[in-house]
Amino acid sequence: MKNWSLATRIVSSVLGVVTLSLLALSLAVAGFTRYEITERLDNSLQEVSERLQATIATQPHGPRDTVAWVPDVGPRTLAYQVVDQSGHVVLRSQNAPVQPFVPDIHTGFVDTPRFRVYIAAPTAAAYRVLVGEPALHRRGATWRATAIAIVPILVFLPVIWLLVRLIVRRALRPLDRLHDEMQSRGSGNLRPIPSLDLPVELVSIQHAVNTLLARLETALSTERAFAASAAHELRNPLGALLAQVQMLGRMVPVETEAGRRVNIIADRTRRLGRTVEKLLQFSRASSGAAFRRNRFDLLTVLRVLADDLDHNPRDGGGIILNSNGISHIFVHGDMDATGIMLRNLLENALLHGRGDMPVQVTILPDGRIDVINDCPALAPDILARLTSPFVRGGTGTPGSGLGLAIASNIARQMDATVCLRSPLSKSGRGFGARITFPDPDVMRSPDEA
Repeated sequence: MKNWSLATRIVSSVLGVVTLSLLALSLAVAGFTRYEITERLDNSLQEVSERLQATIATQPHGPRDTVAWVPDVGPRTLAYQVVDQSGHVVLRSQNAPVQPFVPDIHTGFVDTPRFRVYIAAPTAAAYRVLVGEPALHRRGATWRATAIAIVPILVFLPVIWLLVRLIVRRALRPLDRLHDEMQSRGSGNLRPIPSLDLPVELVSIQHAVNTLLARLETALSTERAFAASAAHELRNPLGALLAQVQMLGRMVPVETEAGRRVNIIADRTRRLGRTVEKLLQFSRASSGAAFRRNRFDLLTVLRVLADDLDHNPRDGGGIILNSNGISHIFVHGDMDATGIMLRNLLENALLHGRGDMPVQVTILPDGRIDVINDCPALAPDILARLTSPFVRGGTGTPGSGLGLAIASNIARQMDATVCLRSPLSKSGRGFGARITFPDPDVMRSPDEA
């Protein structure tokens, strides 16, 4: 489904209605203005014609005295003609044609291609007066009056758009605040949404969300408490059981069937203890412990873990740490949670790598960490699901299926990313995990610098 914005839809709808209304208003104003201007100009034309008709002299004019020269006459000036009873022009303004404006002289308005003419009603005089207004002047006056009426409306449209957009955005700010509060909620933050001074329409949504968050908090707390309690209660009995099995193993010869079974029991007990430990870590990772933001040296944590696992290699061939001349990598997060994440990645590499091939841990120049081990390549569908709980890589090596899920969960809370890839080279083998922290502060040793 295509995403859409409520603010954009409201602004577009309101502006569409306002724009159509203003355009309809502009057309109505333009028609009314044209009608009024035409009426005013016709009244003026009629008044001028009737006054001339009343004041024109009755004596005939000679052929050389038929043009009345008026100063400052232009193409927009009124033109007039005085016509005798036979239809001949006896007097005219210099901008009037030599022939009468119209051949059929009768009282009223007449339109010609160049003039709007009014013929005054006849009087006792033997002459008729024809006054013409240039069509150029009439069109110009009409267009100017229409533009004066509608241009401000059209110019005001962008102002209306800005005002509508500002008002809508301001009215939707409570919705944005509610959206930000809801988006900040997650498995590590299920606190109720505080009072945000919301409108009545959004208060019910806030109450429903708070109710849902409370139910989720209760359900998740119960689940985490159960997992943590079960794992904690199992740890001590398993430790005691392993101790008893080891003591029994010393009493039974290894070459006998009983000795072999004791070793199997001891191995299964260690594996069960490791699963219980992973459950405890998974419970802690799911509780949101990694949301804390403290500045610490990531490289120091990594060195301590690599040294601890390298000196106690239970499942692999050791760890080789290549720092590339980097002495410190300062990041923001929770040091304990980061240690759990890195330990799980290293243990996963040791557990599933070849026993005769060490795990390669490389510090890249930009502060990223590469953890690489040699193993058969994983299928793409399995690789895509490795960060889910209880999903194993299918290498044949027993594991809890929680290590990468714990690492991924902690990384997500720290705004870091864990990128898994397999195979690593053209040989079609290997598995790698690359950890990227946000804004790491990388410092090199003085010699390298």
